Order: sequence, then C-alpha cells, then structure tokens
Amino acid sequence: MKTDGIRAALIDGKAIAARMRTETAAEAAELAALGWQPRLVSITVGDGAASEVYVRNQQRTAENAGVEFEARTYPETISMEQLVGVLQGLNADPRVNGIIIQRPLPAHIPVKTLQKAVHPLKDVEGMHPASIGNIVYNDLALGPCTAVAAVEILKTLPLKIEGLDVTVIGHSEIVGKPIAFLLMSLGATVTVCHHMTRSVAMHSRAADAVFVAVGKPGLVTGDMLKPGAALIDIGINRVDGKTVGDADFDSCAKVAGWLTPVPGGVGPVTVATLMKNAVLATRMQMAHYRAEYALTDV
Repeated sequence: MKTDGIRAALIDGKAIAARMRTETAAEAAELAALGWQPRLVSITVGDGAASEVYVRNQQRTAENAGVEFEARTYPETISMEQLVGVLQGLNADPRVNGIIIQRPLPAHIPVKTLQKAVHPLKDVEGMHPASIGNIVYNDLALGPCTAVAAVEILKTLPLKIEGLDVTVIGHSEIVGKPIAFLLMSLGATVTVCHHMTRSVAMHSRAADAVFVAVGKPGLVTGDMLKPGAALIDIGINRVDGKTVGDADFDSCAKVAGWLTPVPGGVGPVTVATLMKNAVLATRMQMAHYRAEYALTDV
C-alpha cells in the first residue's frame, strides 16, 4: 500500500521471516525425529539489560522455529579464561548445536577473541574467522546472519542479480564486506563505499540496488538513489526515542522502487536466519558425528 508521494514498495521483512521460520520448523522436526533436536545456548556477560530485548526475541523466534533455546548469564567479573572454558565445554557437548554471544561485552572481554573460541560447526552467528573466510571461496555454510539476511531480501525482489550494479555503503567485517562477497558470488557487480570514499552519492546513484550499514541516521537521501532502485537499510539507530535506519525514509521512499523499513525490514529476517543457521549447524554436526563414529565392517 502506498500513500501520496510514496513511490517505493515497502519490503515486508516480517513476512519473509515467517516463511523462513515455517521452513526451518519443518527441518527442525525432521532432525528431532532422528534424535538431533536443534538447541541454542545464548551467553550474556554482566548486566543483561542492554541485550534483554534481543534475547527475548531470539527465544520467541526459536520456539516458533522448533529450536530449543537456553539463555545463560554470567557475572561481569568472569575472566576471559573462565569464559573460554565455558565455550570449550559447550563446543564439546553434542546436545548443544549453536552458541550465541550477546553484545555488549565487558571491556576486558574482547569479542573477536571470544568468537574465535566458538567451534566453527556451532558458529550459528557466522562470526568465526573461518565462517567469514569461507565466503571468499563461495562456501556459504554458516554465514554472518545480518549479511545473509540482507542478501536474501534482495533475492525476493523481481531483479536479476546476475550483472546487477550494487553499491554497498559500509565495509565492516561482519556486514558490509560479507554482503559484497555474497553478491559477487551471485554474479552482481559490486562497489563498496566507506569513510574514505570521495563521493558516495556518485556510486549510489549509479546502482540498481543499494545496501547501507553504517550506523548513521539520515546518511542516504533520495537524491542519492537511482529512480526505481532497491534500498536495503541495515542501520539501527535511536533518534528521539524512535528506531530508525541509515536512510532518510521520507525522501528515499519517493525515489526508490523497493525499500526496507526500520524496524520491520532486515531485523526479523536476521533473527530467522539465525534459526536457519541453527538447523543447518545441527545437520552438519550430525553428519560429522556419523562420519567420525559410524561403525564399519571389520
């Protein structure tokens, strides 16, 4: 539904996520029948108020997707060595199929070190260096959830990705760069813009699709878009008590052909992707255990 002056068709992330959850639940039930019930463990360190909403949303989505979910909270005083020991225990537990590390973390716990401690087969967030590195080789096993979700949204649009001109604004290790590699593997021509790019608008105006993930509200405006282009807004910012993206919604909606709202766009699909990864991780672990421990003829 459009209103006067609005050109863009709003992309319903909640509807996309609902379809994904239905598919995930069917796969989870199939695995459970084989004795492999998908199960996630969430790790929060210190005051959980900052991540409470995310944990609650993840738990609700997990239940709807047929994935068991356990939330654990550890004191802020826990040492890095103790926390790594916790993760090693979870890595070794065949009843745990995925590990989620909630942010923010205390200053003495470097998130990258913690991500490296999660076994790649249980890295449902797709944050382990091996998970991200595999994308370069077109081996998308457990990819970074936000990046995968953003690309999945583009796939739902009536656009041929092969040969599509795409501009990615933002080049973080877990969103911007993986998006670029994922799109290149699908045949798109990708330009990546960052804080040293001389003219972001020059690149974005030439693109058939624009992804933005910077964390700066109002960064992308309507005059920076090609008429009819798709705009995937990944930013999450709080402005005057409201959650907004990195795009100036009003001006972009008058130019873009398709636009993700914030909230309700990439966010729900990201959480659904996390559950999809949980089921995929479970299937990969089942195959691994069978290969390692299966009885063979003597």
